[in-house]
Amino acid sequence: MWPSPYTQLQPQRGDAMAFTFTVLICLGLSVRPRIPVLAGALPKPIIKAEPSSLVYRGIQVSISCMGISDAWRYLLYIKKFDHRQHKQTSSNHGEKAVFLISSVGKHDGGQYSCIYETTVGWSEYSDILELVVTGIFDSKPSLSALPGPGVTSGENVTLECFSQEEYDRFIVTKEGEQRHFMSMKSQKTSVGQFQALFVLSSVTPSSSGTFKCYGYYDANPQVWSEPSDHLEIRISDSETQDHTVENLIRIGMAGLILIILGILLFESWHSQREIHHSTER
Repeated sequence: MWPSPYTQLQPQRGDAMAFTFTVLICLGLSVRPRIPVLAGALPKPIIKAEPSSLVYRGIQVSISCMGISDAWRYLLYIKKFDHRQHKQTSSNHGEKAVFLISSVGKHDGGQYSCIYETTVGWSEYSDILELVVTGIFDSKPSLSALPGPGVTSGENVTLECFSQEEYDRFIVTKEGEQRHFMSMKSQKTSVGQFQALFVLSSVTPSSSGTFKCYGYYDANPQVWSEPSDHLEIRISDSETQDHTVENLIRIGMAGLILIILGILLFESWHSQREIHHSTER
């Protein structure tokens, strides 16, 4: 049996202090360590995509990985089909590395993460960056609103996304809130189309905005179709609408009164004129 590396004679106090000091030197520790000793103590890098994490095919995308100043190498990974693949290595020294995708395509959509290395080891993985590439499939879906694109606050609106193409799922986005996606499995209709119905319950004026939808397949959920035409949803405040109706009623009543007064004035003028002609005779 091999002896345990931790089995040794009990040192005296002076020997113990000397031994501890020697171990500290060997580990590279000091009173003010420049970098953490354990890789787990390294701060997690921050990953970001420019101009956005939702991009149209063919444009240039930069993925940055922000680490620490002592980093001397960065690795970028992409996860597809539950398998993480090493995509690119950067030998940038310093706190940031930028990975360039000159023209994004269907093979670039996926879940990205990055790590960096220092003299003491590797950091942990960054949070997941989901890079979605749109415009890959030419068959773009259509988007409509039921009962219509203009409703009153408190009502329900159903967004209907449909296509002749048999997409596995449809997804709806709102302009300015691209991280708030609504995704739903497609269903085949009686007329042979594929659709998904997204219900917006008890809408408010803040629910107003520009919406569009896409289709995609479960095999690669970060690769989407061409977007549908934009659909503008307008939600009016019920109190504002009530005041508008009241104002219209008031204006209508005022107009009616003016018409009646005009008729009375005309009849009075006409009567006076007949009396005047009778007197002249």
